Amino acid sequence: MRIALVLSALTVALAATAAFGLARAASTPVKAQEEAQVVAAIKTTELTYKIGDDEFSGFVAAPDAANPDKAKYPGVLIVHNWMGEKEFERAKAKSLAMRGFVAFACDMYGKGVRPKNTDEARAEAGKLYGNPELLRQRITAALKVLKEQPNVDGSRCAAMGYCFGGSVCLELARSGAEVAGVISLHGGLGTQKPATAETLKAKILVLHGADDPFVPQKDIDAFHKEMRDAKADWHMVYFGNSVHSFTEPAAGNDNSKGAAYNAKADARSWEMLKDFLSELAR
Repeated sequence: MRIALVLSALTVALAATAAFGLARAASTPVKAQEEAQVVAAIKTTELTYKIGDDEFSGFVAAPDAANPDKAKYPGVLIVHNWMGEKEFERAKAKSLAMRGFVAFACDMYGKGVRPKNTDEARAEAGKLYGNPELLRQRITAALKVLKEQPNVDGSRCAAMGYCFGGSVCLELARSGAEVAGVISLHGGLGTQKPATAETLKAKILVLHGADDPFVPQKDIDAFHKEMRDAKADWHMVYFGNSVHSFTEPAAGNDNSKGAAYNAKADARSWEMLKDFLSELAR
């Protein structure tokens, strides 16, 4: 698989905030309980890459280190929901960069392909749900792009995704990819190709709305069995009074629609996500 990168860098200075960082130089190990130095600025990059003959566009945010040739940071791949890569994922990438990660908000649809409504989103996501080999090819290529970024420690990379993106991240883990862990936030759990003990390498965290009507109980039961059969290192956390899209403010606040924002679940899941990434980055 050929992957060509075209980079156009833009440095963005951001005010420092108190946070636990995970950055470390190659010669300086990080202990989980230690508070790292605050990252005062990050560097963002608009990135165009190729998978075969097809072009894709994404966004990278990284700590703007004073010693760029020596610093090695853990990496995080961020996968969009069915509406495509947008500002929501970019904001998450910037937040993680300030905590000492190189974060790559990837593109699963193709450069310029950004659904304008749910019908278009359903069609684009459906193309990949219906072709798991293509889905796995694209997310595996995106992981490779992340690992090839300057200052990324390829042995400390994770993937996280929202809704459609959560499903994609679980497929990445199921494929046997060399990724330390994956996180699904209100993602689908069904699959045509379950994980096996022989292939699954990643730790798994599923953050799930307890009242999500779009993930049937049969899929939950099958996922639990899949993880046990694969002898996985996995966690699944249920958030009460939460439905689909509970981390996304744009979903509104009406649970009766099946998808709605929940501020408490959003905040709590973000803390759990950071703890999980901290564990993976040790």
